[in-house]
Formats: sequence, C-alpha cells, structure tokens
Amino acid sequence: MSAISTVLITGCSSGFGLETARFFLDKGWRVVATMRNPRDDLLPRCDRLRLLALDVNDADSIRRCMEEAGPIDALVNNAGVGLLAPLEGIALSSVREIFQTNTFGTMAMTQAVLPQFRQRRAGVVVNVTSSVTVKSLPLLSVYTSSKAAVNAFTESLALELEPFNVRVRLVLPGRSPSTSFGDNARPRMAGSTHEAYAEFTQRVFAAVRDSSTPVTYAKDVAEAVWRAVTDPTCPMRLPAGADAIALSQA
Repeated sequence: MSAISTVLITGCSSGFGLETARFFLDKGWRVVATMRNPRDDLLPRCDRLRLLALDVNDADSIRRCMEEAGPIDALVNNAGVGLLAPLEGIALSSVREIFQTNTFGTMAMTQAVLPQFRQRRAGVVVNVTSSVTVKSLPLLSVYTSSKAAVNAFTESLALELEPFNVRVRLVLPGRSPSTSFGDNARPRMAGSTHEAYAEFTQRVFAAVRDSSTPVTYAKDVAEAVWRAVTDPTCPMRLPAGADAIALSQA
C-alpha cells in the first residue's frame, strides 16, 4: 500500500458504510464513499473524500462510478438490503431483489475492480456479510442465504486471486441497533406476511428488539474492515461486534 491509499466503500448513506468511511478518513486514507443518492452532509468536508453515485444493481452506474473513482487500493462491498419474514409470505420478486443487491451487486463490483488489481498485482476486496451465516435465525432464510452465497464466493475468489497478490476477506457483523437495516427492510416486510406465522413472527421481532443482549456497533465493523484491509495476516473471516464474536467462538 502507498503512504496514502484509496478505498472505495459501497452503501455509505448510513450505518456500517458511513462509519467505515469516517474511520478510513480519520486514518488518513483517501475515501470514495458511494451511495445511490449522494449527500454532502453525512461526512466531514475533506480533500481526501469523494462522494459518488452508485447503484450496485446497475451496470452503467458501476461503470460510471469506476471511471470517476480512478485507481483504488481497496474495495469494501458493504451495500445491502434486509428482509425479516417467513418464506411462505415472501414474493419471489422480493427474493430476487435481495439476491440482486446482496449477492450479485457484490459480485458485479468485485468484477469491476479486478482488472486494475490483477494488473498491479495488488489490492484488497472486503465483503461485509453477516453473523447469521454462522448461526441461522428464523425469518431470515432469504437474507441469510444471500449473504452465505457471498461467503462462499469470497472464499473461492481468494484462492483464484492469490497468485496475483490480491487479498479477499470477509467481515461478519452481528445485530446492530444503530443501522438502517430495519428501515430499508420495512417496505419488503410489509408485503411479506403470512397469518399462520403471526404469533411466531411477533416473538421473533421481540427477541430482535431485546436490548439486553450483546450487539454490534458500527465502529466494531469499521475496525474489522480496517484490519481486513490493512493486515495481510488477518484471518479470512473477521467477526465484528460482541455478539458476532461470541457466535464465532461457540
């Protein structure tokens, strides 16, 4: 890595992505913070910061973003959407939407950066998934499978990029009370109910809202991403947050 390196982070409008952008800026890096609708009030004004529009589901948007970003040293695939609902109540269109963003969006962004990384024989890709891929939870079958697919993708990709000195790592956050997961999932959840699961769903929602159990904070994820990017000796999978760490050790 150069003295001042550049990281491109997807999904920076809130939560993990926003905090990760702040963290890398504080460490002196150049940051390309991307989101569907860029807002200049989210991050401090800095000559090392660029805000770019990006929809990971749109090939033209990816192409334009990469052209504007120029050379980068690390890609953090953080953009994602959630869904908490019983499978019987979920329309297949919603299933496809989850996989389109969480799985195919990650693959598309990774594919877009690989030529420059391979040619320079340097670069890091960090994919942010979830600790629910370590221990499954109810009502998350679609979300979990979309993230588990990224885990498998990441671990296989790491092997094929190793000859080119390109590192690929996973960060697995736990449950966070401070992100917009619930907000961006709510429109899909509203149309994904099933009366047979109503009582069970309420119990699960109550457990999810329980503030007495360990959780993951956005800074936990930012610190794990930082380690994944900057420490070549770090393991393939990095749990982020007290609950995620506990799951990984169970």
